[in-house]
Amino acid sequence: MPVRAEHDRTVLAGLLGRDPVLHAYQLGDLDDFFWPYTSWFRRGDQVALLYHGVEPPTLLAFAAPEQAGELAALLADLTPVLPGRLYAHLSPGLEAALAPAFDLDGPAAHHKMALTDPARLAGVVPAGRPLGAADLPRLTTLYAQAYPGNWFDPRMLDTGQYVGVRDGDALVAVAGVHVWSPAYGVAALGNVTTHPRVRGRGLGAAVVAALCHRLRETVAHVTLNVRADNGTAVRLYERLGFTRVADYGEFTLTARR
Repeated sequence: MPVRAEHDRTVLAGLLGRDPVLHAYQLGDLDDFFWPYTSWFRRGDQVALLYHGVEPPTLLAFAAPEQAGELAALLADLTPVLPGRLYAHLSPGLEAALAPAFDLDGPAAHHKMALTDPARLAGVVPAGRPLGAADLPRLTTLYAQAYPGNWFDPRMLDTGQYVGVRDGDALVAVAGVHVWSPAYGVAALGNVTTHPRVRGRGLGAAVVAALCHRLRETVAHVTLNVRADNGTAVRLYERLGFTRVADYGEFTLTARR
């Protein structure tokens, strides 16, 4: 079965919507906000996304174990058209399909988590106010001090789904999203951090709780990705009602000459 580019959002939403938690990022990228930065490829019922909104581009390919073979075949056939350097987020084992054509740096093991017990949010007092474009300088400063190297596109503030806590004129805690799509019913938390000088005071949990309450008004599935070795963050999310639903690896790929 050949690989082909897929341009029909309705078809993609039907395929990805069979497991909206596993595919939350891809479903979110169907939204008008992200769609212009995407290229989609399909083989049967399996889908891979190449997202061009970052440099280098990022390949997303996820499948349940019983479907990994077909997705691996898609990736193997896709290698000739992929950029020479890219990031990849892949379900376990799929990297083998790319290894003949690319040198792989990784994996960085990650968990996918979903808010499955929202009642636990009641155990945390939410804090923070919505952020907007005027907050960008303070937010950029906070990320430089507390979360250097994070993936943040200033356009994400336009979603209205960033919540922050101030100390005087400075932002000291923030929770935001990587994707948010009421149209497709999904959100993925991202860019969550607290300034080192106020860590241990519960502000991280408070802003995440505030954002989750806000997101649940518009989407059915609130998800996130977290490094598997970040035990502090994993425990925080578990306390707020998130559970681990899948694992994946993040890689840097460089084409072999």
